[in-house]
Amino acid sequence: MRKSERNFISVENLTLGYGGRAVVENLNFDINAGDIFVIMGLSGCGKSTIMRSIVGLNKPMSGRVIVGGQDLWAMSESAREKIIETFGVSYQSGALFSSMTFGENVALPMEMKTNMSRKEIIREVHKKLQLVGLSGYENVYPADASGGMIKRAALARALALNPRALFFDEPSAGLDPVRSRQLDDLILQINKKLGTTIVMVTHELASIMSIATNSVYIGNKTVLATGAPKKILQTTKNKEIIEFLTRETKGGKK
Repeated sequence: MRKSERNFISVENLTLGYGGRAVVENLNFDINAGDIFVIMGLSGCGKSTIMRSIVGLNKPMSGRVIVGGQDLWAMSESAREKIIETFGVSYQSGALFSSMTFGENVALPMEMKTNMSRKEIIREVHKKLQLVGLSGYENVYPADASGGMIKRAALARALALNPRALFFDEPSAGLDPVRSRQLDDLILQINKKLGTTIVMVTHELASIMSIATNSVYIGNKTVLATGAPKKILQTTKNKEIIEFLTRETKGGKK
């Protein structure tokens, strides 16, 4: 998919909730191919709920999620599953299987979803771990690894099937500033090297301002702003957004 292609994913009049109660209402925004797109807002505003709907895990109360021109939630379950298989998802905890090595975790999607030979899978596992800086760590178990290594291994697994888009839920959670920056650099590398569209839910202002090319700000159950975060900060008059995007520069610190 070319980076110039727009509206890779379009959210149209989307309302999401649980038990008949809306969490967010009438959302409208576009994610372009090649974006590093951030879903941002205060805690509890529904960011993760939105991401779950986009990746096919949370059915909307109303509205549409359009992926590549197709309505994700209007199609059959089998058709939706085929689209979901073109996504890679990395969860906040990493969600690796503790009883499996890094290599076995990365191999699992290929074993389940492809007809690749064992030799081909081993070769791809090595490539993916090398891409995230874990070459030679195939036989390491999550219990014996640092938080940063687990995040990288989870990213390698998310890349296993060469997805069109990668989704991250709080990718830097639990990492110190140095390792958080290293993860940002890795996300930038994957975006530029592979042309992968990146979608992130994050509170990390440093990440938002340094790597995001596009974003949506959620507040009061709906969209308050869209666009590059730096551009939003330059143009918005919304006090909540201004405070959110400047909270680490208070007190004269820049």
